[in-house]
Amino acid sequence: MAVAGRKTDIGPPHYENFLPPVIKRNYGKWAYHEIPEPGVLVHVSESGEKLFTVRAGTPRILSIKTIRTFADLADKYADGYLRFTSRNNVEFLLSDEGKVFPLKTELGTLGYPVGGTGNAISAIVHTQGWVHCHSAASDASGVVKSLMDALYPRFTSMDLPAKLRVAFACCLNMCGAVHCSDIAVLGVHTRPPRIDHSELPKICEVPTLISSCPTGAIRPTTVDGKPSVEVEDGQCMYCGNCYTVCPAMKINNPKTDGISIWVGGKVSNARHEPMFSKLAIPFLPNNPPRWTEVVDAVVNIVDVYAKHARKHERMGEWIERIGWPRFFKLTGIPFTKYHIDDFTHAGETFRRSVHLKS
Repeated sequence: MAVAGRKTDIGPPHYENFLPPVIKRNYGKWAYHEIPEPGVLVHVSESGEKLFTVRAGTPRILSIKTIRTFADLADKYADGYLRFTSRNNVEFLLSDEGKVFPLKTELGTLGYPVGGTGNAISAIVHTQGWVHCHSAASDASGVVKSLMDALYPRFTSMDLPAKLRVAFACCLNMCGAVHCSDIAVLGVHTRPPRIDHSELPKICEVPTLISSCPTGAIRPTTVDGKPSVEVEDGQCMYCGNCYTVCPAMKINNPKTDGISIWVGGKVSNARHEPMFSKLAIPFLPNNPPRWTEVVDAVVNIVDVYAKHARKHERMGEWIERIGWPRFFKLTGIPFTKYHIDDFTHAGETFRRSVHLKS
């Protein structure tokens, strides 16, 4: 680990080298923080000093031009200090309150919305999609752009019962935070991989391929006198792990790949312990470029939650209070056999009481 003030080529530079002076002076002495308006936070120290943060949404996949624009804005308004959040928002750290409004105005002029704080939707954390990922069942950037276009008012205002975190992952390997977000959009493969038996022996190691399957669905076999594999369809969970180690196991299928919606996850432990997301919609079609079905489904869930949840109540806490039957009734989402957990040990978590809320 690098030490502040010491030159070393081992490890990253020490974080203290990049802290604004106001943070260094008041490190560990912050008394409280407030959100005076959407996208603006103010942290107040025991000494009375204040640090203002202006948060803006970004496209996540940034060009050099965009990065230089942010750097220029930081130099102009924030003494060169900015940071990126874990959800890919950009935050400018200001010690001069008088520069907050001009910075917000210029960000708006450039097309970067200010918001995502407090009881609002922050930027959607998402994976790579068709841009980079070889096993994506859907396109992250396209779906997220379509979603945020529709949810824009929820980003720039703070009129939700509590903060709402949305995540997107292109497949169930879940590079995104879909297992613990209020609303999670997950790309799904629905068919086992198609095996190119002629190509497989040339580019794949059969033992490595077999061991890559988490459910043991891949078995060795011989095709036309050459080593190959076969897939036990009933054991395949369509994760695409095999395609990662062997491109001859083609998992992508534009006709059968789609999107599922999950709800109720969170990582915070305020009022309730952390919660995992649970399935709400098993399958929606991939319909680029605007993914209308997915956008309509997410907007519907957000609107119903905003109307019925209590103040400070996260999505999962609201569902737990009203019960899943009423959640499905209020949202109009049909309950199907795919909502029933068929995991071997799922019975341990099933509700066994007859006291069901409807």
